Amino acid sequence: MKLNIFLILLFFYAENVLASSLGNQNIKNFSEAKKIAVKIHQNHQITIYCPCKYSGKTIDLKSCDYKVLKDPKRASRLEWEHVVPAEAFGNSFAEWRDGSAQCIKRNGKKFKGRKCAETNPEFNRIESDLYNLWPAIGELNGLRSNFSMAQISGESQTFGDCKAKIQNHKFEPMDLDKGVVARVYMYMDSSYPGRGIIGEKNRKLFDAWDNSYPANDWECDRAKMIEKIQGNKNHVLNSRCKA
Repeated sequence: MKLNIFLILLFFYAENVLASSLGNQNIKNFSEAKKIAVKIHQNHQITIYCPCKYSGKTIDLKSCDYKVLKDPKRASRLEWEHVVPAEAFGNSFAEWRDGSAQCIKRNGKKFKGRKCAETNPEFNRIESDLYNLWPAIGELNGLRSNFSMAQISGESQTFGDCKAKIQNHKFEPMDLDKGVVARVYMYMDSSYPGRGIIGEKNRKLFDAWDNSYPANDWECDRAKMIEKIQGNKNHVLNSRCKA
């Protein structure tokens, strides 16, 4: 009986060690990740979802004929986008769902959500994963919110020549980024198992996008740079880039 219990504990220990070794190994927090991301993208300053050029923190909206919906100031500002939204993996943390003893404001009120989850080093490790972090048009980043990816049929809200779509709390990127998005989700789902990053409804969608829109040179070069800094391979891109 004791041997069985020991084996069970050993199994769970090994499983946790394996899971923690798959993803980000070196980046400790989101602020640090954003600073590194700026350097990684310094020779390829193009936003995801709509291919606008940027310099520093300023987006050149004319470079991709982006049509501002309602917030010109935010539209012109560069933001760093989690392709897999923080909420998608954050809900797997008790701190996000319920709060914790550490998450108490000065007035004594408890809080939960993202700020509370950031008291957990494991959440910070996932939130800071550079493979998931891409430059984006600020307004579009805000409008995408935490919406899941989808193939949207018919007419929907678009942004001039930027054909990204938003409809019924779903988001569809332009074709040129569908493969990138799919492979980010696939990497995150396999690197942080048990976090519910890809639902069964979207697994087939991402497989289709991955097959239809192969990895490009920049996607592969970027992965090599991140691997050296972050300390882990992107096993999804490794096979795609070799092919």
